[in-house]
Amino acid sequence: MLSKEEFKRYQKQIMLDDIGINGQIKLKQSKVAVIGAGGLGCPVLQYLTAVGVGTIGVIDFDTVEESNLHRQVLYSSTDIGQLKVEVAVQKLSKQNSFVTHIVHKILLNEENAASILSQYDIVVDGCDNFATRYIVNDCCVKLNKPLVYGSILGYEGQLAVFNYKASKNLRDIFPEEPNAEDVPNCSENGVMGTVPGIIGSMMAQETIQVILEKPSLINTLFIYSTDSNKQRRISF
Repeated sequence: MLSKEEFKRYQKQIMLDDIGINGQIKLKQSKVAVIGAGGLGCPVLQYLTAVGVGTIGVIDFDTVEESNLHRQVLYSSTDIGQLKVEVAVQKLSKQNSFVTHIVHKILLNEENAASILSQYDIVVDGCDNFATRYIVNDCCVKLNKPLVYGSILGYEGQLAVFNYKASKNLRDIFPEEPNAEDVPNCSENGVMGTVPGIIGSMMAQETIQVILEKPSLINTLFIYSTDSNKQRRISF
């Protein structure tokens, strides 16, 4: 059930015919794990918190750096040096006190992934390296958890929903993890500050689509170039 305060907070969503009270209750009852509280994680966390996803696990081990601030919009200069996960949860709890945020101050790996991700209904991967992406993907396949995937570089972002309703997963489009030295990353090649905001918001929406059992981006890799406003869809 929703309290009067929750109804008032979410009334503009509840007014939508395909959401209503029942849809809002589904959001409230959902448990979502968000891996990474960085560029993609920040908008994912902010919007999932805002729309009323009931329980959100925040998984990160990194600290805030000055070079993060142009794109990781949960943080400010006074947060530099602090653990992202702690700062994020502190601010998100103020954003919406009806949501339970669970702190996981860890580096996700093959040893701990299953025990953590098994606690949640849906996993959102906003990490910044292929090694973790493959660990997360394989764990979600093993646990039969839907996985919302995103990545960014430069002016471009990618988005997909894996392992949902018997759909394909990361290894179906990228069978093997590439060598780290062959893969560019934001630290070495940069990223426009708006890109994670755009892709992260789309990841949040795809998560909502899965929660509400609405059509989602399965068996498709969506690629969006923000500088040219061009998009591609690769079916696999």
